[in-house]
Amino acid sequence: MVGILSLNLAESMRRANVLPWELQEQVYKYLEHMHPLPSCYEPDFIASNQEERANNVIQGGKQACLDQIRKDIKNFKEENGLDKVVVVWSANTERFCDVIPGLNDTSENLLGAIKNNETEVSPSTLFAVASILEGAIFINGSPQNTFVPGVLSLAKQYNGFIAGDDFKSGQTKLKSVLVDFLVSAGLKPIAITSYNHLGNNDGKNLSAPKQFRSKEISKSNVVDDMVESNALLYKLGEHPDHTVVIKYVPTVGDSKRAMDEYISEIFMGAWNTIAIHNTCEDSLLASPLIIDLAIIAELMSRIQFKCCESDIYQPFHPVLSALSYLLKAPLVPEGTPVVNALFRQRACIENILKACIGLTPEDHMLLEFKTNYDNVDK
Repeated sequence: MVGILSLNLAESMRRANVLPWELQEQVYKYLEHMHPLPSCYEPDFIASNQEERANNVIQGGKQACLDQIRKDIKNFKEENGLDKVVVVWSANTERFCDVIPGLNDTSENLLGAIKNNETEVSPSTLFAVASILEGAIFINGSPQNTFVPGVLSLAKQYNGFIAGDDFKSGQTKLKSVLVDFLVSAGLKPIAITSYNHLGNNDGKNLSAPKQFRSKEISKSNVVDDMVESNALLYKLGEHPDHTVVIKYVPTVGDSKRAMDEYISEIFMGAWNTIAIHNTCEDSLLASPLIIDLAIIAELMSRIQFKCCESDIYQPFHPVLSALSYLLKAPLVPEGTPVVNALFRQRACIENILKACIGLTPEDHMLLEFKTNYDNVDK
């Protein structure tokens, strides 16, 4: 565990006020001796309102940060006798990085930019680079573009596994189901408006425009593949009006309020409107995703397969797109279609696991139940 705030885990639990008080009392003594390791702090990448929390930071430039993270990963692995480490970024949403030729477009340029302490290298990118160099799996649970081209290049070079972006927990998961249903049913979503307000530190950080923009992008793209899948409903380039609003309201704490309105065009040009109010316990929805991502990512890193007529077994691509089921803005290998429809994402994981134990993939045809055996010649 690393963080820019030095508070021990017990006091952090009290501060967040997510767990019931009785449970906090039971686990407090087990957590009070746990302190986060220092982390990277770059004020330009997160909201200025986070500065007062930054009392546990790695000193020195970006190379010093990278070296310290690598050391921490290595020590954690050795001290616990581990074969593999999974690093999950669950920290603040950062602003988007500028992708600059000669700076972060290749692995060589990115490593040089870190050495030269270039400003356009984010803390999350430093964690990704450190993980790859140390043979650890890295998962980005926030929406920023951590995986600049230089990181992708480095992952291929070192056969490192990465996955992202942004935990898919509440409102976006529901949206990926509902829009898939509407489009598949021939109802044409023409306007989607999503409003959120929350009061935890994530909400406080997202109150800054640049950080909100990162989240807005990850929340907005979730309907793209479903829209593009139906050329009868949508002409080329046509897209629903899609607006996302996030407001910081300290009073509600971790209990995020999400309100959505879906306006769809139906028969004879009429409109159908669906309005939803969803109270999302933000951290309690995201925490199981962190556990699932770590477990499934580690499993995927051990799987090798062969296809077509090849006799050579090969691992998955460094970009673990099979984890899309758990992520808002799925990262996929270049040239690969992005799938956001939730049930298709789940089917991918299920069928991979079935293949591992020799079962056929689930195709939902159930042909064995659709034949009239009484009329078949015997």
